[in-house]
Amino acid sequence: QVQLVESGGGLAQPGGSLRLSCAASGFTFSYYAMSWARQAPGKGLEWVAGILGSGEASYADSVKGRFTISRDNVKNTLTLQMNSLKAEDTALYYCARGPGHRYYTPYTYRGQGTQVTVSS
Repeated sequence: QVQLVESGGGLAQPGGSLRLSCAASGFTFSYYAMSWARQAPGKGLEWVAGILGSGEASYADSVKGRFTISRDNVKNTLTLQMNSLKAEDTALYYCARGPGHRYYTPYTYRGQGTQVTVSS
């Protein structure tokens, strides 16, 4: 069965960095568009960044220039490097699979999430 397992969250100071990872299994990882999405307390799910199987990446305006998404189609892993973190980046971060190879949404599967807290 499809499994997406996130790791790497934690507490960071404003201006700091964190690296999130997602281990994928149970499907042909290289074929699917993958995303990172986040949900802050009291808010809806927000798409953060996505990457196609080809490696073409896209970002939400709120994280562009600060976050980098990447994937390893051999190890079946998805990564989000987060730099210059801000308090407003605090959220539960999810790894999510798209419906196919071209579109990021709707999410057909997502993991349990990993908490990122940015605070001094």
